[in-house]
Amino acid sequence: MDVEEENRMKKPALVIMAAGMGSRYGGLKQIDPIGPNGEIIMDYSIYDALKAGFGKVVFIIKKEIEEAFREAIGSKIEKKVDTTYVFQDIDDLPEGFKRPQDRVKPWGTGHAVLSCRDHVDTPFAVINADDFYGRNSFQVLCDYLKDIDDVKSYNYAMVGFILNNTLTEHGHVSRGVCQVNDQGYLEEIQERTKIQRFSDGVKYQENDEWITIPEDSIVSMNMWGFTPSIFHELEAGFVRFLENNKDNIDKAEFFLPNLVGDLVRENKAKVKVLPSRERWYGVTYREDKPVVKKAIEEMIKQGIYPEKL
Repeated sequence: MDVEEENRMKKPALVIMAAGMGSRYGGLKQIDPIGPNGEIIMDYSIYDALKAGFGKVVFIIKKEIEEAFREAIGSKIEKKVDTTYVFQDIDDLPEGFKRPQDRVKPWGTGHAVLSCRDHVDTPFAVINADDFYGRNSFQVLCDYLKDIDDVKSYNYAMVGFILNNTLTEHGHVSRGVCQVNDQGYLEEIQERTKIQRFSDGVKYQENDEWITIPEDSIVSMNMWGFTPSIFHELEAGFVRFLENNKDNIDKAEFFLPNLVGDLVRENKAKVKVLPSRERWYGVTYREDKPVVKKAIEEMIKQGIYPEKL
């Protein structure tokens, strides 16, 4: 192995999930500019990731958006870092399974990461394309991944955000609420699909009832750290998912956090929760966009980002 190859192997990869089209927010929100020179949220994520020490970027996209995607972001990134495009294909199914006629939606985040199985052979991070995670989040995750010696190990990580730092003023959000043990490892993750801030506190909805949740709860924003051992588990988990959801196969989604939760419960994997004090920004709703733009402007003033990336 030459020195360049050895250095590449030591640097974690960054896998960016960009195949989901934003349903609540019109248009291709992944490539909607928010910076002063046409930068999109992903540009800032990649800037932070490269500063932190990531050595490769893998974009998971739909084949249909490849041209628009490469034009808006890929062409710029390819000049800075080793870049790979992976297509999340709805027909990429295990042997013996066929896509149902009415299925149009991608199979979910678990299937998205599984799409990378032939393209990632180092420890790697997974993020959403349209979430702003902040410099420190990338740094703590990269440092953790660099320390993994055994790429077959089941030592994973998740960046944990404080719920209060991840809410929007414009409606409800979906968050993975985490239970963390005294050693800082994930014990349980529960997807709450409707969390909202009210005048009397933060609440989530369950069975038409709003239940108060502590504002300092640790939540997942789909910022994970894995080794390639996860691919074997995703393959097996996807088969189980397809078998267990036969009655709802047109709409059911194979979610990454659910699989991780299963591995934790079975004591198969350990997930270190890396706390981040960063404020999360994202464009869940169209009204969120000015908020994100203003936050970026402030960070440019503070010297965190250059005026032009």
